[in-house]
Amino acid sequence: MFSRLKGVEERFLEIEKRLSDPESVNDRLAYQKIVREHAELNKIVAAFRLHRQTVKELADSNELLRDGDPGIKELARDEIHALMTAKEELEAELKKLLMPKDPNDEKNVLIEIRAGTGGEEAGLFAGDLYKMYSRYAESKGWRIEVMTHHAAGAGGLKEVIAMIQGHGAFSRLKFESGTHRVQRVPTTETQGRIHTSAVTVAVLPEAEEVEVHIEPGDLKVDVYRSTGPGGQSVNTTDSAVRITHLPTGLVVTCQDEKSQLKNKNKALKVLRARLYDQMIREQNEKRSETRKSQIGSGDRSERIRTYNFPQGRVTDHRIGLTLYRLESILQGEIDEIIDELVTFYQAQALKNADTGYTPTIGRATAPGS
Repeated sequence: MFSRLKGVEERFLEIEKRLSDPESVNDRLAYQKIVREHAELNKIVAAFRLHRQTVKELADSNELLRDGDPGIKELARDEIHALMTAKEELEAELKKLLMPKDPNDEKNVLIEIRAGTGGEEAGLFAGDLYKMYSRYAESKGWRIEVMTHHAAGAGGLKEVIAMIQGHGAFSRLKFESGTHRVQRVPTTETQGRIHTSAVTVAVLPEAEEVEVHIEPGDLKVDVYRSTGPGGQSVNTTDSAVRITHLPTGLVVTCQDEKSQLKNKNKALKVLRARLYDQMIREQNEKRSETRKSQIGSGDRSERIRTYNFPQGRVTDHRIGLTLYRLESILQGEIDEIIDELVTFYQAQALKNADTGYTPTIGRATAPGS
């Protein structure tokens, strides 16, 4: 580990020199990349240097044990104990810092919520989950923008797709992908029987154009009249857009905006994110199980959580966490669950990781591009 840390420190010093080079400043994109790498390496180097200083102080304190003064020896023993604790904590921190990074952690996210089994009740719970994530985003100061939505009966949702924009959004929400199960008594149930319904959630990192290049010739764009409740343009103008990505067969529709151009731009964002997600999944399938566990596969077919209304209970099945504060969780107070998930997956990664470090991340290319 320490030989790798020396290599990281050498790279850090090289980056510092490049930051002061006027030629680097002239190339805006290259400079931004250097700044990001510098910030990432700075955390590792700072911890490494503190560890090195702690080891030196530990050696000096051990020397004091040879002193003939009993008082000095006692002080040295106390200091050695404190320094050993600090050294162990720093080594644990360095192992975490050297873990391979998920390149998508700082990205905005596209969250897709769809009603599954359970009819009207599933649609109502899809609406509840959308409100939960919206309130969570607001508590973090993130911006949320609806890309497309389809209403269901009784005020529920068949589907909603939204972009959540904020620093580190993907790192906090990436483990929300999967099937969310709800157990409660529907308002229409006269016998008081508990019904079980399901909603699927998919969390995708936003993809930039440089990461997923889409050839115009690979797209089939159809326009049609919007349907459902809305403003003046609904049912009167061809503002709704359907985009088909011919190489993969992926289809995205958007009709929420009155402007055809705005709907097309939103649909392209959704398509780009789905293509990027598909590419990541294909890459993960080629990697070993160890690498999958480091990143977290986010399998959407997996039942990840149950929300039990009669007991006021929320259980995350992946980590065996049960909390009896369902109402506050649905109000967006989900940090406790997310923190436990992050800790769990970090522990899994530490167990399996080879602690190799790659400071730069290559560009991704969408399938068929």
